[in-house]
Amino acid sequence: LFRQIPNYRNLSSMTMKLSENTFNLLKNFSGINQSISVKSGNTIRTISVAENILAEADVEETFPKNFSIYDLNEFLGGMSLMRGADMEFGSDHYVKIKNNRSAIKYFFADSSLIKQAPDQGIKVPSADVNFVLSESDIQSLTRAAAVYQLPDFSVIGDGTDVTVVVRDKENDTSNTFSINVGKTDDEFVLNMKVENLKLIKGDYDVVMSKRLISRFTNKSIPVTYWIALEPDSN
Repeated sequence: LFRQIPNYRNLSSMTMKLSENTFNLLKNFSGINQSISVKSGNTIRTISVAENILAEADVEETFPKNFSIYDLNEFLGGMSLMRGADMEFGSDHYVKIKNNRSAIKYFFADSSLIKQAPDQGIKVPSADVNFVLSESDIQSLTRAAAVYQLPDFSVIGDGTDVTVVVRDKENDTSNTFSINVGKTDDEFVLNMKVENLKLIKGDYDVVMSKRLISRFTNKSIPVTYWIALEPDSN
């Protein structure tokens, strides 16, 4: 009967729940860019305003349509009020978030106001340096950087070892904290900013290219980050 009505929509295909894993990924992405445009399907992407960080994740949900959110932290804050709520995408202008007797009508942003991530990840032109960085390694490096106020994250090859160092590369007498992550026959210094290491928790396969791009691939969940290296890398 309902399918005979011209304006009938199959609302079941437009309703979904946001999983805890996807909520956490979006929370992580909000640290890269406060805004996001989500495309229909099960892949979410974000890019920093400076275009030096790109992130991509495959999620368990399938988003039924394209939509944009201007303040992702605000949106997630609203979702946290009703965890496990249904998200109903029946309108092009807003999403209804419903749980028992409560409901939120959250309006989408104009997509032209949002920095758009590319439709696919970046192909790293050359895998010049490869290593694994564990979750505990990342925590130790970022904590040391915070304690000693160190802005730089450097991967250094001295012809024997590959070492990850947090330091102030502009100050020869600054404190440093380093972790050995492998062996090499080459000599190189690849620099990035500590503030750009906006990674969700986990162990990572890391690839760095002399073309000034790096790729961090989480070993447990399907999320990848591409982070630009600094121009003084060599």
